[in-house]
Amino acid sequence: MTVDTYLSPLPESQRERTEALRDLIRRTAPEAVEHFAYGMPAYKLRGKPLVYFAVYSKHLGVYALPAAHAEFASELAHFKQGKGSVQFPWAQPLPLELIERMVAWNAGRIP
Repeated sequence: MTVDTYLSPLPESQRERTEALRDLIRRTAPEAVEHFAYGMPAYKLRGKPLVYFAVYSKHLGVYALPAAHAEFASELAHFKQGKGSVQFPWAQPLPLELIERMVAWNAGRIP
């Protein structure tokens, strides 16, 4: 499966927002390699996990790894979270600036 194939059946509003996230990851870490892991789009930088995302019916799940979630805990506090994951509801604007900072922070930690 490719990321394009993964995104193609989504409703337009979800697809546009998910594409915005995908573009953000590509701009923030242009050398990251896009692939699939754990059944979701994933990005590796220099062979190390950088970020994952998955589309669900009520939210967009972003998996920026536990260290990034700990680093940005105060800004993520009002979102539902799991270990290394955060749920951004479709009913709210996607906080692209925050996600961009998380991806950049992760990229800066990868040797």
